[in-house]
Amino acid sequence: MNTNITTTVIVLKTLTLLLGGSITFFAFKAYRRTAAPALRALALGFGAVTIGALLAGIADQFLPVDPSIALILESLFTTVGFGVILYSLYVD
Repeated sequence: MNTNITTTVIVLKTLTLLLGGSITFFAFKAYRRTAAPALRALALGFGAVTIGALLAGIADQFLPVDPSIALILESLFTTVGFGVILYSLYVD
């Protein structure tokens, strides 16, 4: 992979982790304060998306696997995370 592209991907993954981690933290903090199930689900959903980005980045950069495996892994976690976020919008 081109060095410029690798650097760009690392920077973007780092930003994703920082932003996703922040959203997850504040959603969980709000859940602890209110005990609202919707906020717990929201935190879990964003946590899944964030963890997926982390695991895909690790797989892509450090493991000797086909890059498509990292893409599938990230897509799986993103799909599950967005499903949980959608659920959080309908929980009472």
